[in-house]
Amino acid sequence: MAKTFKNMDKRVERSKAAVLRETYRQLSKNGISGVSIDVVSRTSGVSKTTIYRHWPSRSALLIDACSRLASVPMAPDTGSLRGDLCKLLKELASQLETANWSAVYPSIIDAAERDSEIRIMQAALHKAFMAPFGTVFNLAKNRGEIRSNKATTALLATSVGPLFYRRWFSREKIDGQFVEAIAETIVQTAYARSTK
Repeated sequence: MAKTFKNMDKRVERSKAAVLRETYRQLSKNGISGVSIDVVSRTSGVSKTTIYRHWPSRSALLIDACSRLASVPMAPDTGSLRGDLCKLLKELASQLETANWSAVYPSIIDAAERDSEIRIMQAALHKAFMAPFGTVFNLAKNRGEIRSNKATTALLATSVGPLFYRRWFSREKIDGQFVEAIAETIVQTAYARSTK
């Protein structure tokens, strides 16, 4: 009896993995609006009934697949704000230029405008992915590299915004020199006296 349950568990896991693989493939190829349960079922070989048993809606499947798009980088601790930012920004730059999620993410943002479940998922993805930057800024504040009155949300936007701009708008290459210039700008402004 135990063996039967174990075999069923393995089949269930294989089916779920096949569905998520196919959903991810469709996301990468067509964006979030191009994902169809019918096509996922047909190409994964998993029946629609089984898919709906594990994911009660298309949104639930998309949320599960999207939540696996990218791994969150660890917050570095090199001992300096410049060093930490360079590491994080280089990792982000590499992912923006090579990872499939960077082609999918704009369609997630678009879908979040109209679907409250996708909006919640997108906000959670964003929060998790930006968390290492928050850790780095807090470490820098503790070391005295950032003035305590500086808003870390503004520093975060100034850090990642230029990379997103180059990836999705200007389509310019995101090279090491560009990343280091961003890190230097943040370091220079982080401790600047507030004009208020």
